[in-house]
This record gives sequence, structure tokens and C-alpha cells, in this order.
Amino acid sequence: MNVEAKLAVDRFTVDEDEAHITLADTSSVPRETLELLVRGCPGGLYRLTDEGTLDFDYAGCFECGTCYVIAHGTAIASWNYPRGEMGIDYRCG
Repeated sequence: MNVEAKLAVDRFTVDEDEAHITLADTSSVPRETLELLVRGCPGGLYRLTDEGTLDFDYAGCFECGTCYVIAHGTAIASWNYPRGEMGIDYRCG
């Protein structure tokens, strides 16, 4: 069984009312840091636009904390676990 098949059995419950990760103003964040976020997120949730700005969607987050380690205090304004019953439900596929 490959990684994609295992991840397909996981369930995500997206909290539409409260994002558990918020971005800071990234206009002064070094491009290298933004590129690290894009490459480092295992869920592929970060993307650099053609204008060089950071695009992000927290739906599908694995809650691993990689983005927190890479960019807390620069591109990431806040990182918390989602509220109870929200976020990823690992189903051990």
C-alpha cells in the first residue's frame, strides 16, 4: 500500500469558524523562508503565487507542526491544535 492510499483513509473535519493556523504579513518575510514552508509542509498546503505572496489553506493539515518549526514568528502568526472533534482523524489504513 502506498502513502497516498494510506492517507486516503484519514478523515478531516474542517473547523470553518476558527482557523488553527494563521499567517502573518509575509511581505517582509525572506523568500527562502516562504519556499521552506512550501517544500516542508507534508500536506502541500502552502503555495507561492506568481506575485511572490504566500497562499495557504488549513483544510487538510496533518497537525504535525512542521510549519510552526520553520516559520513561527515570521510567516506564521499563530499555530494551535484545532478545537475538539476538529482536524485530522488518523484511521490507521
